[in-house]
Amino acid sequence: MVDEKLTLTFAALADPTRRGMLAALTSGEKPISELARPYQMTLAGAAKHVAILARAGLIERRKVGRQNICRLNAGNLKEANDWLAQWQRFWNVRLDALEKALKEELSQ
Repeated sequence: MVDEKLTLTFAALADPTRRGMLAALTSGEKPISELARPYQMTLAGAAKHVAILARAGLIERRKVGRQNICRLNAGNLKEANDWLAQWQRFWNVRLDALEKALKEELSQ
């Protein structure tokens, strides 16, 4: 289940439009029409992006009158960040070893 969540999350984040929509939601709830505006896309096009973000659990939608209002749900981003953190530790260990080796070489 976690692997599927991560796959959906990273697939959603792979698109720059969806990343931009998520960034826009950090300042609060917005209707789909407002999320679409910077990209000059149709409401239907924006709704497809929103559906992918919602399927990944990155946003929540609610209906207010005729509008769909979206808000950020950062929980799955934390899971993705936690997964990426293991690779950060991996590279930190290797870069620390490289730094040590270079210092030793320079001091000889």
